[in-house]
Amino acid sequence: MSVNRGLVPGALLIILGILLFSQGDRSFSTGTLFAYGWPTMFVIPLGVFFHWLYFFMLHRRGVGLLVPGGILFIAGIVCQLSALTDTWGITWPGFIFAVAFGLFELYWFGSRNRWLLIPIAILTALSLLFFTVFSIGYLFSSLALSRPFVAAALVLIGGLFILMRKKERHM
Repeated sequence: MSVNRGLVPGALLIILGILLFSQGDRSFSTGTLFAYGWPTMFVIPLGVFFHWLYFFMLHRRGVGLLVPGGILFIAGIVCQLSALTDTWGITWPGFIFAVAFGLFELYWFGSRNRWLLIPIAILTALSLLFFTVFSIGYLFSSLALSRPFVAAALVLIGGLFILMRKKERHM
């Protein structure tokens, strides 16, 4: 099996370029590299390592390695996006999804125990619910006129409910 020798240096250069883009006009130093790139340097590679162990070293034995591998990989992506965009308050449900992803890998590559689908579905639904609620909250808080907008929307929706009730009574 041939190994691409340019994979690691290429990935590091891409990460460095992304970090330089994300810095804008702030100064760039080793401290900022660690402050913004720690997930890519430590968490994501550890998740990839667990997957590498399962797929290449253990020849698809030891499926339990995929649970921490999936959790670390998705959590690393969430941390990296959050660190670069400073959106921790919105992206934190990704950590719940990371657990669901790790369990899904156990289900998919393991014995396909259907009982695993219950916690996977619950965790995925919770993650999507929290992400939606906090994203909507962020959008409303970022709008300059969010309070009047929400008030007008509530009045409009309430009026529609009242009008729909009157039509149902006449039928």
